Amino acid sequence: MAGKNIIKVLLVEDNPGDVLLLQELFKEVTTVIVELMPVERLYEALNYLTNEIFDVILLDLSLPDSQGLQTFVMAHNQAKATPIIVLTGINDETLATRAMQKGAQDYLVKGQVTGDLLVRSMRYAIERQQADNALRQSEERFRVALKNSPIFVYNQDRDLRYTWVYNPPSGLTVEKILGKQDLDIVPIEDAQRLVAIKRGVLTTGIGTREEVSITIKDTTRYYDLTVEPLRNETQEIVGVTCASIDISERQAALRDRKLAQEKIREQAALLDVTTDAICVRDLNNQIIFWNKGAETLYGWQATEAWGKNASELLYDEPSPEIEAALLQAISKGKWQGELTKLTKMNKEVLVASRWTLVCDEQGKPKSILTVDTDITEKKHLEAQLFRAQRLESIGTLASGIAHDLNNILTPILAGAQLLPLKFPNADERTRHLLEILEINARRGADLVKQVLSFARGVEGKHITLQLKHIIVEIAKILKETFPKSIEISTNVPQDLWMVSGDSTQLHQVLMNLCVNARDAMSNGGTLSISAENMLIDANYARMNLEAKEGPYIVITVSDTGVGIPKQMLDRIFEPFFTTKDVGQGTGLGLSTVLGIVKSHGGFVNVYSELASGTSFQVYLPAVGGMETISPENLPPQTGHGELILVVDDEAAIQEITTTSLEAYNYKILVANDGIEAIALYAQNRDRISAVLMDIMLPSLDGLIAIRTLQKINPQVKIIASSGLMSDKKLSAVAAIGVNTFLSKPYTVNELLLSLHKVLS
Repeated sequence: MAGKNIIKVLLVEDNPGDVLLLQELFKEVTTVIVELMPVERLYEALNYLTNEIFDVILLDLSLPDSQGLQTFVMAHNQAKATPIIVLTGINDETLATRAMQKGAQDYLVKGQVTGDLLVRSMRYAIERQQADNALRQSEERFRVALKNSPIFVYNQDRDLRYTWVYNPPSGLTVEKILGKQDLDIVPIEDAQRLVAIKRGVLTTGIGTREEVSITIKDTTRYYDLTVEPLRNETQEIVGVTCASIDISERQAALRDRKLAQEKIREQAALLDVTTDAICVRDLNNQIIFWNKGAETLYGWQATEAWGKNASELLYDEPSPEIEAALLQAISKGKWQGELTKLTKMNKEVLVASRWTLVCDEQGKPKSILTVDTDITEKKHLEAQLFRAQRLESIGTLASGIAHDLNNILTPILAGAQLLPLKFPNADERTRHLLEILEINARRGADLVKQVLSFARGVEGKHITLQLKHIIVEIAKILKETFPKSIEISTNVPQDLWMVSGDSTQLHQVLMNLCVNARDAMSNGGTLSISAENMLIDANYARMNLEAKEGPYIVITVSDTGVGIPKQMLDRIFEPFFTTKDVGQGTGLGLSTVLGIVKSHGGFVNVYSELASGTSFQVYLPAVGGMETISPENLPPQTGHGELILVVDDEAAIQEITTTSLEAYNYKILVANDGIEAIALYAQNRDRISAVLMDIMLPSLDGLIAIRTLQKINPQVKIIASSGLMSDKKLSAVAAIGVNTFLSKPYTVNELLLSLHKVLS
């Protein structure tokens, strides 16, 4: 326009009446000033257009020197940048429409024009022409830029047919490409690669950039290919738009860098598939990408995380460790390590975190890619494994000590029981001393059994039990013996499942836990014993190394006492470790609990908080069937002169066992090792009724000696004995078919009952 409110108009019209009418119409318009230049001939108009610039041309197509569509074509060619509005009569609208198709911006029918309509039409024509001019200039600049660049640009529809092509590479033309697919143009391997890339963009809606090789006429060239989704007005993906640059000449120099970028892009293609949490943050620590794995792990949706400061979102307070990781990632290009982060629910998770610096095409840092893997559960399982390994190592040491103690205690215990028989007329003080000797020998034996119960579990007499009877019995004892300041409560369902176990040992487990609870509540409190049925599934078993899928009974012993410090929780099951004062505990109570529970196929969990109390959960496998009544122990019976071969390398055990058995009408042969035992048995096989064989023998192992005796006499009756037996050894003893097993130290009654069992 000539001015802000001035429109300069060239009117080409040979009818004076129409010219006068238009002049009058323009005078009615108050919003703009119209400078009108009327001419009657086309050649006059063309002359004006040569020297002057007009905002708009009003053109009648019927002139003295030009008629019809040719009139518009000549005017348009003379002033392509000036919008033309065609003036037509009522019967000439078809001609006006054809002029529009050739480039006219609008047309007006004579006799139907008002001043406002005329001005609106001119304004519209001017604006449209300006837009067309801008578009043409932009397209022209685009064409010039592409013509002088190596970029091959094209669009493809959803079937990947070429719909628009510009600047194709050497060896191809637009005509050879339009309407075709990649398989029609390049070799099949190259085409499959291109199709896979473009299909990926169509599927995910995420653009990509790849390096590809394409063979055209036996020449292989390398291209940097960018593929973006092509969307319509409703944002629906209708195809892809692609640009490729020939990078063959610089391929070798950029190969290493491109391989690294390729790796990142391959990872990016799976961002929303992987279970890892993937986050991209800019150098100001603002989150710019947040995948599905991050949503799952941290609880924040992508829309909530975008634009947030990563440190404020994932950490409770600023951490020097995070700042150091950030600095290393920027300076060295990568960092990895373990970090503790917070979820949306303020829950701590431990992650293995890998940070990679991402650079732009000029090699300048622009963002940091973070990949986090949740290792919370893994670390928990590792802690369980390390704890089990540590306890196993301590158990191995304890087992070795217990073996020697058993050999020492066996003759002491047996002697303490025999001496009253040898000296029936001893005075009261002597009998009291012998009684003290036996009691303390038994206490020593019980202490060793506690160590062994931790080390390898205790092989008790397992029967089908209803635990609620044991819990009721213990609760009764506790109420009678514990201080009145401690309240005892129980909660046991009527439909509690059965377990297979030794009632004495399970009684000991619960009593040990209850005594510990009492000691933790010196000022009183509440001790609760409860039981429940529980089905352990695969997920729980995966989180706890000792658990297996199936039915369990869970016994919970809870107190409201002082609690256990967190740093001591991993050690409370170690033998001889105690939190009590010196002289107030052996440190074997919980190790015994653990050993017994493990021997029953179960496990123990403990939860504690300082000043809030402790809760022990004992898990025992449940079984079906009815409760079994345990028979009373039979009283010891004397022998009938049977000959017993006693095989043991400990002289004290040989002597006391011989004395004990002879006192109950048995005859004895003694062997110091397996070789001597085989020789004596071969000489006296018809007279020997049973063999008491120690498994841990010098020269010849007890198991080998037993197998040899069985070859001499397949019906030989053998009682195996040992103070230390690994699970492997126990399995081997059971496999060779011994009649029974007697654990050291044993009492005279236990020995006599074992003999009665194998001889009857």
